[in-house]
Amino acid sequence: MTRVALYARYSSDNQRAASIEDQFHLCEERAAREGWQVVDYYRDAAISGASMILRPGIQTLLRDAQAGQFDIVLAEALDRVSRDQADVATLFKRLQFAGVQIVTLSEGEISELHVGLKGTMNALFLKDLAMKTHRGLRGRVEAGKSGGGLCYGYRVIRQFDTHGEPIRGDREIDDAQAEIVRRIFREFAAGRSPLSIASRLNDEGVPSPTGGKWNNTTLRGNALRGTGILNNELYIGRLVWNRLRYLKDPQTGKRVSRLNPQAEWIITDVPELRIMDDDLWQAVRTRQALIAEKSVNISAGIRASLNKLNGQRRPKSLLSGLVFCGVWAVPARSGAAAASLVPPTWTTGPAPTGPRSVARNWKTGCCVASRTG
Repeated sequence: MTRVALYARYSSDNQRAASIEDQFHLCEERAAREGWQVVDYYRDAAISGASMILRPGIQTLLRDAQAGQFDIVLAEALDRVSRDQADVATLFKRLQFAGVQIVTLSEGEISELHVGLKGTMNALFLKDLAMKTHRGLRGRVEAGKSGGGLCYGYRVIRQFDTHGEPIRGDREIDDAQAEIVRRIFREFAAGRSPLSIASRLNDEGVPSPTGGKWNNTTLRGNALRGTGILNNELYIGRLVWNRLRYLKDPQTGKRVSRLNPQAEWIITDVPELRIMDDDLWQAVRTRQALIAEKSVNISAGIRASLNKLNGQRRPKSLLSGLVFCGVWAVPARSGAAAASLVPPTWTTGPAPTGPRSVARNWKTGCCVASRTG
C-alpha cells in the first residue's frame, strides 16, 4: 500500500489555528479515496510560508523522507508547503532524490512545471502582499497611529467603531512608565551609565518593557537606528516610521534589518504623546555626542599604537633585550657571535665605563665584552 505523509501550515494570511486540522481533514479524505495509508502528520503553526529553513515541521518531513518512511507528501496546495520560489525548487529536488512525490489537492501531482510557474506566482504574491501591508501601515502612521508594536511609556487604547470592530493603532501615555522614562533620561544626562541605571531599576524591582530584567542595551540601543529608550523620538512627540527595512537572509531564513535613507523616513508630529521637554532630550543627545567622541579618540589611539608596534623591527630572538649580565647589569647576547668577541681565556675585569656590548660565553660560563665605541 502507498504510504502518504500529510503536511499542513497556517500563517499571517490565515490566522485560524483550526486551519491545520481542516487541511488534514481534507487530505485524509483524498488519501481514503486513493486507498493510501496515512503514516504521519507534519505541521507548522503560525509560521510564514516565506522560508522553510526555520520551519521544524518541514525539516522533520525532509529527514523522514530521506529515511524512506513514506512515498507521497500530500498537502492542500503548493503554497502551503512554501511560497519561496527557491525553497519550492529545493524541496522538490530533495524529495525527488528520496523517491517521494508531492501531491496537492489544488494542483495534483507536482512536476517541474508546477515548481516553476507556481513558485513564480507565489513569490509575486508575497511581494504584492508586502507592498500592500506597507502602504496600509504608512496610512496609519501618517494619521498618528502606531505602525506596529508598543513603546515603553504608553498603553493601548481599546475602543470599537459603530460596527463593533476594534479601532487599532491608538495609544496614550502610561503615567507610571512615563516617569521611569524621564528618570532614565535624567540619570543618564547626569552622568550615570546605562548599565548602572539598569542595575538600579532591577534592584528596585521595576519591570522592564518585556516584563523581565532591564539591561543596558534596552536603554542604550543604537542612536543611528533610533532604537533603545534613550533614542526614541516618540518621547518628544515625533513618530518616526520606516527608518529600517527588513530582508530575509537566504542562508539562515532569518530577518535582518537595514537602515533606510533618511529621505524615506515617515515623520509625524504627535504632541499628545510627548513625555519630556526638549531640554532633557537635548541633554542626553549632548552626553551621547561626548561619549561617541571619546570612543573615537580611544579607537584612534589604539590604532596608532598598533601601527607603531607593527612598524617596529622585530627582534630575532625571543629574549632579545630582556636578558642582562648579572655582573655589569647591561644587555647580554648569547651564541657564536658573543663567543667570537674575545678569546675564551678572557677573565672578568672592571665594569666597562664606555659604550660596550656584553655577552655571555655559554661554554666557559664567564662574561665577555668588546668595545663598540
